[in-house]
Amino acid sequence: MSRKQWAVVGAIAATVIGLAITLALIASVGFDAVFGILGRIGLVRFAVYASWTLVILTFLGLGWQLLTPGESRFTYVWARTMREAATDVLPFSQFGGIVVALRVLIARGVAQPVAYASIIADQTAELVAQLVYTLFGLVALALVLGKVPNQESGGMPLFGLALTGFGASVAVILVFAFAQAPMLAFAGRIGGTLLPGSAAALEDVRTRLAAIYQQRLRLIGCFLLHLLAWVASGAGAVIALRAIGQPVPLENVIIIESLIFTLRTAAFLIPGGIGVQEGAYVLIGPLFGLPAEAALALSLAKRARDLAVGIPAMLIWQVGEARAVIKG
Repeated sequence: MSRKQWAVVGAIAATVIGLAITLALIASVGFDAVFGILGRIGLVRFAVYASWTLVILTFLGLGWQLLTPGESRFTYVWARTMREAATDVLPFSQFGGIVVALRVLIARGVAQPVAYASIIADQTAELVAQLVYTLFGLVALALVLGKVPNQESGGMPLFGLALTGFGASVAVILVFAFAQAPMLAFAGRIGGTLLPGSAAALEDVRTRLAAIYQQRLRLIGCFLLHLLAWVASGAGAVIALRAIGQPVPLENVIIIESLIFTLRTAAFLIPGGIGVQEGAYVLIGPLFGLPAEAALALSLAKRARDLAVGIPAMLIWQVGEARAVIKG
């Protein structure tokens, strides 16, 4: 088999294993307990919880648009919504989400160099905000584990996993930040040989990217909006927890959510972090006042929310793509 085929088989195998782990975790806690808690949310409360995602996406889209003054704010909010929808619904999610977002921007009249340069800069700001967010959770976990006996908390293994996730985040940020210019230059040389005109286009991207990085205040604003979006995601989890009768303080939920994302970063090769997310909730939730059954219910609610928002968004995008093909 080719590398591509092996990658597909590996993704499917990881997904199946993740689903098996999730089912095993639910079974260990009790299906009745988990789904009994999940059932409390109801359709109306679930709709409110899912709608909160639109607030988070607005922060993310505005942060992205801040790097390209003069462009439509709605266009960037919509592109970010499509990116998240594709990330949650499509296979090979991260790459699929970026491709879909770029197609949305270009289809709405954003020049290609502007779209490419802005998404690189926006991703850089997002990664830095992610690092700050995960560092907060890592420090909080270290403080809590210092007060709880290892045999009751999972001790160093849990902290080691969180530290691995944090290290992975740092590595991604360093590679992404320092490899941008060399990779664009290399792509320009290769492209100039194989595809005449592509080198000039990539040079335009480099020029626009450099111009974006010179706008320090806008970059800081983008970073702050991304950090606000991370905090808002924690507030969204609070909404879900209150809907199922589990009032956990916002600061505790933000710590839990940051640690969940840290552990998911360490397992980035597993599609959607299936199994990893659920296992992390079971390990971390009780440390901050969230029972295991409620933690699993929250994880399932988050996945249902992702599908409830992502599938309609992707259908809308597909309709738009079909119309573009028909028109020509």
